[in-house]
Amino acid sequence: QVQLVESGGGLAQAGGFLRLSCAASGAILGGNVMAWYRQSPGKQRELVARIPYMGTATYATSVRGRFTISRDNGNSRNTIYLQMNNLIPEDTAVYYCHLAQDMGNYWGQGTQVTVSS
Repeated sequence: QVQLVESGGGLAQAGGFLRLSCAASGAILGGNVMAWYRQSPGKQRELVARIPYMGTATYATSVRGRFTISRDNGNSRNTIYLQMNNLIPEDTAVYYCHLAQDMGNYWGQGTQVTVSS
């Protein structure tokens, strides 16, 4: 089993910043892909950014240039971060950490991000 624990959500003003963290533990395989998704009320869950175990990160158009996803540079590389700058009210959502590997797909419990105008 795999556990994902997010932290770092909260309230920010428009133009501000927040940093999310997600620590993965358990039966984690190399070559996995970790990602951040978000879901606003009444909307479908959408991909924000993804980062492979080794390789280049990709971003949703709506956050490119404002958000940066990164992975822990340690041996495990099982912690990811999402640096969110220049926040806008449309970024308000529950943010979920996701891990995909050969054994399956796993989700964190989500962390609320609220951006006030």
